[in-house]
Amino acid sequence: MNDSERDFLLNLLNTPSPTGFEIPGQKVWAEYNRSHADSVENDAYGNTWATLGGDETDGLTVMIEAHADEIGYMVKHITKEGFLFVDRIGGSDWATARGRRITILGDKGEVKGIIGNTAIHIRDRENLEKGPKVHELAIDIGASSAEDVAELGIRVGHPAVYSDAAELFGKNQIIGRALDNRIGGFIISQVMKKLAAEKQDSTCIALNAIQEEIGGYGAKMASYRLMPDVCLVLDVTHATDSPGIEEKQHGTVKLGGGPSITHGTANHPLVVQRMMQVAEEKGITLQHEASSRATGTDTDSIYHIKSGIPSALVSLPLRYMHSVVEMADLDDVQNVIDFMAAFVSSIKKDDSFAHVV
Repeated sequence: MNDSERDFLLNLLNTPSPTGFEIPGQKVWAEYNRSHADSVENDAYGNTWATLGGDETDGLTVMIEAHADEIGYMVKHITKEGFLFVDRIGGSDWATARGRRITILGDKGEVKGIIGNTAIHIRDRENLEKGPKVHELAIDIGASSAEDVAELGIRVGHPAVYSDAAELFGKNQIIGRALDNRIGGFIISQVMKKLAAEKQDSTCIALNAIQEEIGGYGAKMASYRLMPDVCLVLDVTHATDSPGIEEKQHGTVKLGGGPSITHGTANHPLVVQRMMQVAEEKGITLQHEASSRATGTDTDSIYHIKSGIPSALVSLPLRYMHSVVEMADLDDVQNVIDFMAAFVSSIKKDDSFAHVV
């Protein structure tokens, strides 16, 4: 990763992009991809995609997809004393919220706040210090009244994210909020950049989709419109190699262990077979996961569109998901880039992922 790529990654990660309010992050993503894609487009809700034409005019179209949104909070009530109460956007873990700094995206720009944490000396400590419920989280923005809040440009319905920024960490890791899944947006950008410097038969569309965290709606909208011949979905997955995780229940995925692929449900067996073939040819180590009901990713929203889009999921191992210290390994990031680029390059115009019975 060179300096410009690192700057783009950190800028993308640190640009607030909560579900339903993804446009600031999409602008960062679009501007970067204009430098190497043939075109960059978007739809009414903010799904954004970059297209790179292949050498074969009648070749297949491969879509690589990640989601642009992050979890967060939304202002639900403002007291007369100027405190804010919130609800979750997506799967925010409110049990870890007290005492954290937060950024509210208001009409007049960003407003800093803190989620109050009553001192341990005077807190009611019965019931073994149970965590607060989400509606009990009170945000202090230094206001003394509801009128003060309004003057700062804050009202009910404004979104908020934790203020924690991404940073390089340890020997070869990166930590921060919203690696799920804006690091995926970074990865598919680098795949496109890599493909632009090479020749491939297929046309490649990189889709950075909205609203995954509340149901995969953006991927559904865009896939219906774009209808690729085959799709490789990228998301993060739980690395299960940190303390307190039961591998018999959650499987074995190691940080630094390479890309993980998923078998079952939305994952088309012939696409998965091609993924394993490409990994073997390129010497890329894969990890394996099972999906017996649903993947919990945009793959579930894409594969059944219209008459079906042969699709499969590739995942980046991630520790501490949906926290402000999500952790990824940069070697895994590079291996996913190389793996996805090799998959796209492997697609030839005569390929078919349709079962013959």
